[in-house]
Amino acid sequence: MEVSAATSAPSVVPLDGDALIELSRANASRPLAQRRSTSFLAIGFFATAVGMLALPAHRGTSVLTVLICMFCYAVASRVRFEFGGVFAVPTQPIFVAMWFLVPPRMLPVVICASLLLAELPDFVRRRTPLDHLALYVISSWFSVGPALVIFLWAAHAPRWQSVPVYAAALGAQFLFDYVSQYLMVRPVFGLSPMAQLRSVLPAFAVDAMLAPLGLLVAFTAYGRPWTLLLVLPVLLLFSTFARERQQRIDNALELSSAYRGTAMLLGDVIEADDEYTGTHSRDVVDLVIAVADRLELAPRDRRRAEFAALLHDIGKVKIPAEIINKAGPLDDGEWELMKTHTLIGEAMLGQIGGLLGEVGQIVRSCHERWDGAGYPDRLAGEAIPLEARIVCACDAWSAMTTDRSYRIARSHEDAAVEPRASAGSHFDPRVVDSLLVVLAR
Repeated sequence: MEVSAATSAPSVVPLDGDALIELSRANASRPLAQRRSTSFLAIGFFATAVGMLALPAHRGTSVLTVLICMFCYAVASRVRFEFGGVFAVPTQPIFVAMWFLVPPRMLPVVICASLLLAELPDFVRRRTPLDHLALYVISSWFSVGPALVIFLWAAHAPRWQSVPVYAAALGAQFLFDYVSQYLMVRPVFGLSPMAQLRSVLPAFAVDAMLAPLGLLVAFTAYGRPWTLLLVLPVLLLFSTFARERQQRIDNALELSSAYRGTAMLLGDVIEADDEYTGTHSRDVVDLVIAVADRLELAPRDRRRAEFAALLHDIGKVKIPAEIINKAGPLDDGEWELMKTHTLIGEAMLGQIGGLLGEVGQIVRSCHERWDGAGYPDRLAGEAIPLEARIVCACDAWSAMTTDRSYRIARSHEDAAVEPRASAGSHFDPRVVDSLLVVLAR
């Protein structure tokens, strides 16, 4: 596996695949290329690869065999599947075959040369800056692990009896790859070891599934290296799939960007219509995101909670301004009209559809109560969407701690009493606990 230079993004919050890809593309790889740790890793690989050339040659090879291997590997490494913050490439069948076609002591050097050969067109056309050269050198570290295992325990023709050794070589590949990539990205993004592992697991899974195919290719290609070329049509098929996946990812990211842009535009509409409501909504967003992270919401649920916080008052744009800005309590008729803003908000967002249509359903429930005494549907307990329960508690806190047309803001100490007292009646107790933890930071 080759982990792209545009590697995983920081995992401070849970991110789904599209979010990781979007953040990864935004970060690109230039910061990695300019780090001192990158230079150390590249020099370390070069020293290791050159040092391994001094090991005994257990078996010979030919220049033609090496060139065929390099060509096939370079072609395979041009086919890239984007997973979260990394690229997976279908090089594993070629790489496993190379365990037996190339002397183990030469394997790291040949792999590094193959990767650079694959990138040569982009270097020549200046699509890839020359200072990224070190990143592709570092991406060759994965080859050191299998080379050492094969050198020590399987420097012979492929045998079915040696499958446990080949499995150990695959494990060594994953270990060297993971450690080298983690050491490269850790100084830049501050990733935890588990976050890095989660980001590369999809690519490791691809390699693990393709490794048996590589072993079958090795049995055929051993002594007949030209048969390795027969794998190229399969790589062409992979290339077609990769292009289709890339198009779907691009379309998904464009749609996600459109949703976010629409949500922000609607937020601006709210603020333009009523400055307090707009400012209040944006304050609620920050609090909702913090509580959602504390509750470890799934990425899509977190995004819906964020948009619901921003747009929970969108229906108020159709409520008369004299009611919104009334300097005093609302009468019964005015209050009944005010309560329709959740239904209006749902209808407005439902017209947009997609993700914002789902957000509209949450907006509808943002004034439901845990005990079922809320509006408009008198939902209770777990029947209320969790995102709406979070917005409800955060909305109430923000309202209590900001000046209104009919009262001044309460102090944080005074306002903190209300969520505790209303947990189990107005608010979800679990949400209240998380809110208070966030506020105490």
